[in-house]
Amino acid sequence: MNDKEILARISGLIETEHELRAQLAAGTLNSDQEHERLRSAEEALDQCWDLLRQRRAKREFGANPDDAAVRPAAEVEGYRQLPVPIHRCHFSQCHCLLRTRGALASVG
Repeated sequence: MNDKEILARISGLIETEHELRAQLAAGTLNSDQEHERLRSAEEALDQCWDLLRQRRAKREFGANPDDAAVRPAAEVEGYRQLPVPIHRCHFSQCHCLLRTRGALASVG
């Protein structure tokens, strides 16, 4: 999978995640199966971001980006995440809502 394909997959997963979160907030997402879909989408998204970071790092240091490999979800999920700045989301095209100081702030 090349960078463009990974970014397309990330975009699709973000859309799926937003749809599922909206359903959860609206109370229409209530089955265990749907909650599992959300967890699965979140894990796949983290794996894609990790793969993209690996590819970029390999390219930056003169290695072959095609040598990067998808890591297990359990490994990727265990990484410590840096906080997302309030004015930006994890994806430049994202228009999700972030919780800030007990209120919801729209990201644009």
